[in-house]
Amino acid sequence: MKRAILIDDEAVVRDSLRNLLQDYCPEVYIVGEADGVATGLELLSQTAAGIVFLDVQMQDGTGFDLLDQYPGNYPFHLIFITAYDEFAVRAFEYNALDYLTKPIAPQRLMRAVARTGQPPFPSQPHYDELLRSVKLRRFDKIALSTNDGIRFLPLDQLLRLEASGSYTTFYTADGQKEMVARILKDYEIILSEESFFRSHQSHIINLDFIEGISTEEGLFACMQGGARIPIARRRKEQLMELLKQRSLF
Repeated sequence: MKRAILIDDEAVVRDSLRNLLQDYCPEVYIVGEADGVATGLELLSQTAAGIVFLDVQMQDGTGFDLLDQYPGNYPFHLIFITAYDEFAVRAFEYNALDYLTKPIAPQRLMRAVARTGQPPFPSQPHYDELLRSVKLRRFDKIALSTNDGIRFLPLDQLLRLEASGSYTTFYTADGQKEMVARILKDYEIILSEESFFRSHQSHIINLDFIEGISTEEGLFACMQGGARIPIARRRKEQLMELLKQRSLF
């Protein structure tokens, strides 16, 4: 059995989550519930659990406040709950952490619970990076779940991304690369507000590393380091407008 704690200020959400866990995740045993930051901290200090379902927005603070006040490392796996706070969702995506949006979907819940028993497991530095980005209200790193664990990649070193079926390969400015088991479309969404552009069905490029546009034998973005990345004809106008806005061309 997996021992779990529910921390959410809405009783109806706790009731719904409790029922969903009973119906779809019978291996999860709820050992305690709290309705806010203060009561959550008290419960966590008295009760051991392997999973904590933590609401982002509560009446007496946020789930991030609770984590910031928690003494020491977190001896539990966190699954965040949010009413689609856009910034919070982006924070979880950037840091490759599990989250549930309200109303909670059974399939998403089952997937999040299943992942609590699968490596790589989030480490304390992993959660520390989440809190840092939330406090600064900006993101400068993205977490990649690899076979060896979780790697944080600075965005200003990310040259481009390339799709290969259901996998995505990250290429850095210093010549390194990392493959992850996640589709390119996911990263197009995650990186949508940064300096990245999907130039082609199989490619996302960092506009900060474009050195030129080539029309020789097609249409290509010439990247720092020599890579020539194809640009779909239908995306050319949008790309040129973005480059113009950045005074690159």
